[in-house]
Amino acid sequence: MSERDEVIAGRYRLVELVGRGAAGAVWRARDERLGRSVAVKLLNAADSPSAVERIVREGRVAARLRHPHAVTVHDVVEHGGKPCLVMEYLPSKTLAELVDERGPLPEELVAGVGWQVASALAAAHADGIVHRDVTTFNILLGEDGTAKIADFGIARAIGEHTVTDARVVVGTPAFLAPEVAAGQEAVFASDVYSLGATLYAAMEGHPPFGTTDNPYALLRRIADGEVAPMRFSGRLGDVLARVLRRDPAERPTMAELHGLLGAVMEGRPLPGEPRPEPDAAQNGDTRPLPAPRRVPWRRVALVAGAVVLVATGIVIGDSLSRTDPAGNAEPAPDDSTTATTTTSSSTATTSAAVSSTATTPAACTARFGITNSWPGGYQAHVTVRNTSGRALSSWTVTWPRPDGHAISNLWNGGLTLDDDSVTVVNAAHNGKLPVDGSTTFGFTANGPSVPDPDLTCTSG
Repeated sequence: MSERDEVIAGRYRLVELVGRGAAGAVWRARDERLGRSVAVKLLNAADSPSAVERIVREGRVAARLRHPHAVTVHDVVEHGGKPCLVMEYLPSKTLAELVDERGPLPEELVAGVGWQVASALAAAHADGIVHRDVTTFNILLGEDGTAKIADFGIARAIGEHTVTDARVVVGTPAFLAPEVAAGQEAVFASDVYSLGATLYAAMEGHPPFGTTDNPYALLRRIADGEVAPMRFSGRLGDVLARVLRRDPAERPTMAELHGLLGAVMEGRPLPGEPRPEPDAAQNGDTRPLPAPRRVPWRRVALVAGAVVLVATGIVIGDSLSRTDPAGNAEPAPDDSTTATTTTSSSTATTSAAVSSTATTPAACTARFGITNSWPGGYQAHVTVRNTSGRALSSWTVTWPRPDGHAISNLWNGGLTLDDDSVTVVNAAHNGKLPVDGSTTFGFTANGPSVPDPDLTCTSG
């Protein structure tokens, strides 16, 4: 058993034991080379060299992923013949702990957590990584309400050969997808199901198939796919009904689930839902109704008291939809002769000539918001929405580059910086947008002030 002040790999000095589970122990440690706090997870791996090799290899796969809602793996080392993961560190608690404290959680909180985690898993899937163990125990909540998915230690790239015994079911049984419980290999759709089961557990207070001390009985119940009916009948329940389908081919992709959760958060109709009926007072206006006012979920979820320290990282503010100064929702596109729209952080206005005889919907809109700021820097979040009335295959967002600003760490898109402009194109996993669908990208930046740019969104 490792002890305080023990040095791992000649670099990481153990400071405090912060957690222990079936997979191993997590320590807060000091990186003596870089002078920073890190989390070191000492894994309970088998002593066979092949098992150590597998976990080291899969840890390196996990280290490829860089996303603000995924715990970053800094290093993979060996100590005493066992593998160790070195990760970013932040005081936090797990979603499981929050459910234990509060019982079933409110819809706005659960949708917000799921939306953040789905964005990270969609990026992982785009990079060929299946997590394989999405549970309430692996979703971590920072003190500011940021959600992160942790423990990619058993994830691996699709197509990479491993020595995993196919007879061993990997993952926490209560959150497994039916196909995995039946002994099949985990695929992207399996992560979708597990995230749905995790959100179900947060809403209902227990996993979809309950719990039992007999893991074999639980696996049989999951493989049969008989999900207990939800007591909650809200819009998030409608989303989970789509996700918790026994056939993997009938589930949405992770990117699609991210969009569905965004629609729940913003009060927009889900794909397939009827639009609101026109009202005479609105002169036939059929725009989606404004999103209901929401209490920031970090205030609902995080309470005063002792905080359990676990392995997470970067502090990011919670993302909330923004409205104009009068409290109105984003206005409907004006009649125009082009499919281009410019928006700012608080309003959306079309940039084309108005036609009194024909209506050409704008292709997409982009809404800019600041989620966190500090002296000399900030973090931004941009929501791209399809407003064209047809499915889009790609999108591009541009805006004038503020003087003295340097942008870095972009996620969910591709970045091009010119002397006077910033251009972001969609990533591989979020370019296709259904009608009324939305996606997001974000970045960190350094600059003398927090900007409020006018964005232009075009589509393909």
